[in-house]
Amino acid sequence: METKALGTSEVKITPIIMGTWQAGKSRWVGIEDAETIKGLRAGFEAGITTVDTAELYGKGHSEQIVGQALAEVRDQLVYATKVCANHLKYDQVIEACEGSLKNLKTDYIDLYQIHWPSGTLGSEVVPIEETMSALNTLKEQGKIRAIGVSNFSRSQLAEASQYGRIDSLQPPYSLFWRQVEQDAMPFCVEHNISIIGYSSLAQGLLTGKFDPEHKFEEGDHRSKNKLFNGDNYQRAQQALAQLRPIAERHQCTLAQLSLAWLMSQPQTNAIAGFRNSAQAIDNAQAVEVKLSADELQDIDQIGRLVTDHLDDNPVMWDL
Repeated sequence: METKALGTSEVKITPIIMGTWQAGKSRWVGIEDAETIKGLRAGFEAGITTVDTAELYGKGHSEQIVGQALAEVRDQLVYATKVCANHLKYDQVIEACEGSLKNLKTDYIDLYQIHWPSGTLGSEVVPIEETMSALNTLKEQGKIRAIGVSNFSRSQLAEASQYGRIDSLQPPYSLFWRQVEQDAMPFCVEHNISIIGYSSLAQGLLTGKFDPEHKFEEGDHRSKNKLFNGDNYQRAQQALAQLRPIAERHQCTLAQLSLAWLMSQPQTNAIAGFRNSAQAIDNAQAVEVKLSADELQDIDQIGRLVTDHLDDNPVMWDL
């Protein structure tokens, strides 16, 4: 699989990135470590060499699973992880990085990201200058190769950029969730900052596997996802029905079609989660789907059946 530069750094990432939120198990149901490990290895064999995780996912469990699964091929991979919003003081960032290095069984992290801006999710407000100072120190020490941010608005991204080089933004981004296009994307294009979209399949909605009456098991956080509720969910079903003929024309799945559309957007790469090897391999094959300009425009319009009815709040869940 071809790789491309992460921002202006020397890190090279694949356009499809293995997402491992579910590997942490917290807020997910039916996740098995053995299947996750097989999926990580299968995704790597299929050409995906970039993996995204976070200390917050299962309190380090996701990082540990990644380290366990891929230690033997670490030198062929790009590891991206994140420091959580309540660890953004200088000493906390340094300590959190050491914990992630240990979990991942590595002596460097390719992309280290601020998971949520300071002050969100009930966290203490810490000046971004202090957090960036710690990240710059880690970069100078060779413990991280590039700095990124996640869930930052354009103004927050611009402020962080005053204190060091930011090479990536990780926002929620999919055909059904596109607030970043109006907010931070122009800044990213202007400053050569890579966009790494998470929930790129709208947490599974864009796979087309959920019927109109679907109900999630207790403990599955997707039950609070705005896209899976009320009129949004019904509009999504209508949009999926219109996407199916395009996917059939390309002999690909709805998931692959949606990932191919996302990877065609400016500066954008797609994080795709998986529960097993088959899903990881299917995600990798999305890079083979080539969409024409007319098809991209048609898919764009179909997606707007959903997004035109959403507000500007970038958070996907009713917390």
